[in-house]
Amino acid sequence: MKIITGTAHPKIANEIASALGIDLIDALVEVFPDGETSVKINDNIRGEDVFLIQSTCNPANHHFMELLILVDAVRRASAHRITAVLPFFGYARQDRKDQSRVPITAKLIANLLVASGVNRVLTIDLHAPQIQGFFDIPVDHLYAAPLLVRYFKENIQFDESAVVVSPDVGAVKMARAYADALNADLAIVAKHRTSATEVEATNLIGEVEGKIAWIVDDMTESAGTLCAAADIVKKSGAKKIYAGITHSLFSDLARERIAQSEIEEIITTNTTPFALGDKVKVLSVAPLLASAIERICEGKSVSDLFRI
Repeated sequence: MKIITGTAHPKIANEIASALGIDLIDALVEVFPDGETSVKINDNIRGEDVFLIQSTCNPANHHFMELLILVDAVRRASAHRITAVLPFFGYARQDRKDQSRVPITAKLIANLLVASGVNRVLTIDLHAPQIQGFFDIPVDHLYAAPLLVRYFKENIQFDESAVVVSPDVGAVKMARAYADALNADLAIVAKHRTSATEVEATNLIGEVEGKIAWIVDDMTESAGTLCAAADIVKKSGAKKIYAGITHSLFSDLARERIAQSEIEEIITTNTTPFALGDKVKVLSVAPLLASAIERICEGKSVSDLFRI
């Protein structure tokens, strides 16, 4: 196998390569003064199984275009198979037409990846799991739940009174899976979005009084939903509040909100380079991705990696 990284998140690529016991392929990725991306693969990859590591996070357009150019360079260098490893899959929130005359951008992204020459996609916690169906190539969809649940069990003192909280209706299925894994109750927050960065939590369904609450979601950017949920959970009598987030795209506003929130600690992963700040505990998904890459390369099942 051969591992190549883009410029979005080279740290996680180095961790993956280290976990596999190999070196990254020497690839030169530059940006010209006019903003164009230039790529040159300096090592021979003819006939190789190549894995391209690139989170399509902020700036999403630049990182996605860079990925497409990397794919083209690898394809023209006669690689045997190209797997796009997207720890974070950008544009996943645009997965349907929820208004008149809007695109389904996640489908467009899938089409572009396939057209560029990608043979397989490996990613973690898609915002909408049905995006797998947008591709006409195999998609290996991993979950961060086993990693987060293990940390929570080993480091947070909780008993049968623990409760898992979904910060909105869209995250209920994920929260149910966490609640089952922890043998905990489930609560749901109803929210109303007032702007792109402002959210109002209106109601709480479920009992949290005197309990340790764990708010779980797949991603957060402004932390508006997360902090609004924490506020209403605290007002409803929760003893302590923790959060579990797979993809942390923290802006400065998000870090400020988290620092001032009722949340004791946010357990998140390093699928993006923005997972840092006060109250933030970062777990590495590099071993998970390395195991998946090894299994894909050897033609083995990856389903064992789903177990909590």
